[in-house]
Amino acid sequence: MTRDQMNILIVVQASVIVFALGTSVGSFINVIVYRLPAGVSILFPPSYCPHCLNKLKPYDNVPVLAWLWLRGRCRYCKRKIYIRYPVVEVVTGFLFLFVFWIFQFSLSTVGYWAFCSWLLALSLIDLDTMTLPDSLTKSGLLAGIVFQMVYGFLPESSWVGLVHHLKMAIGGAVLGLWLFEAIAIIGSIIFGKTAMGGGDTKLAAMMGAWLGWKSLLLASFLACLVGVVVGGGTIILSRHSRRMALPQTWGQQIPFGPFLASGAVIALFGGEAILSSYLRLFFSTH
Repeated sequence: MTRDQMNILIVVQASVIVFALGTSVGSFINVIVYRLPAGVSILFPPSYCPHCLNKLKPYDNVPVLAWLWLRGRCRYCKRKIYIRYPVVEVVTGFLFLFVFWIFQFSLSTVGYWAFCSWLLALSLIDLDTMTLPDSLTKSGLLAGIVFQMVYGFLPESSWVGLVHHLKMAIGGAVLGLWLFEAIAIIGSIIFGKTAMGGGDTKLAAMMGAWLGWKSLLLASFLACLVGVVVGGGTIILSRHSRRMALPQTWGQQIPFGPFLASGAVIALFGGEAILSSYLRLFFSTH
């Protein structure tokens, strides 16, 4: 076996392990999304069916596969298991894969696995409850600051690097707070009602700590762009909801957290390429 073939084999094996790890984390995210808004401990009691309350066996909790061999139904009461559970597990698995493929075997990979997990959990909770729990946004903010400090210190055990990355994390967090507070105030003045929840501001601060101010601005722009497109489309569809038999809730208030999270993921995976392309285009035309 040649060296190239050996490297490919290592990458394939590592990718399988990473995907399996991601689906396992996705299973835990499902627990957080279900229990945290309900005020239930995310650790105790062990996993159970929300319908019949029977405690699940370990083999009933195998990510994705358990849902498939149970045919999407509880082993005990035969009630349907929501399709969202395996979907979240698969999505998390692919997020872990993308992070691994981009950042390889590095501290960044572990850190951004955590970041993406926080973003996914917050997005799902916001979709379900129109809230972004402080326990997640604040812990995510703290984790982002710690990650930046460790990332700046480890390469050469440099205190200068630690301080630099600490400033970057705090600066990004403060910018996120100020920027979205300003948007909320201006929006409230224009529309005469609350335009943005406080949770979105805290999520932006968390994103700034992880991404830095440049990528935060890009993520915010992308979030607003996607939000305008989706929101406009939803309003149009809501006008025809009766004719098209769409849910009457379409066209009402839309949570902004998932758009922010989507912008953050895009900025994480392709932010440098997008910014460099924009700068080349800008300077080449001026």
